[in-house]
Amino acid sequence: MTQPEGVEIAVGNPEEPPDDSPPLAAMRTVETAALALILAFALLMMYDNWRTGARWEATGPQAGYFPFYVSLIMAGACLFGLVNEFRKWDSKGEPFVRRNQFKRVLQVFVPTLAFVPVTQWLGLYVASFILVAGFMYFIGHIKAWKSVLTAYVFSALMFLIFEVAFNVIMPKGPLEQLFGF
Repeated sequence: MTQPEGVEIAVGNPEEPPDDSPPLAAMRTVETAALALILAFALLMMYDNWRTGARWEATGPQAGYFPFYVSLIMAGACLFGLVNEFRKWDSKGEPFVRRNQFKRVLQVFVPTLAFVPVTQWLGLYVASFILVAGFMYFIGHIKAWKSVLTAYVFSALMFLIFEVAFNVIMPKGPLEQLFGF
């Protein structure tokens, strides 16, 4: 299927070399660390709910009864996963992320992380405008005027929906205050 003239879809760079960069982390290492972290959380939740009360009494279950058993199931699933990971530890594992892939993840993560303090400073709508326009232009390689127009329409619609239609209080910056909102 061919694209109609003038349609621009940017998914990736076709001239980009194949992703043979060195791995930054192995799948097995990341899965083991994630399972260990979730296991620690499940054990903490089991302890806290046992302390709160995870027994059955005459009037019914105590406050920690259901969360204790959910945490017990989580801990069991993590132990099962850890046993499976340690059983296949000698085999050659596939990489979790390569250097080039991690670079692309950071291209999205860092601006999104910066979006939070910028929202407090400039307000939600201006920060959203900057984020959407920036993603479209720098990552999507979409023309500047299309990026700015799309970001403006998105921010304006978001403003109309939250502020006018539903009257929801959202973080506002100096631009919204300038217009009296």
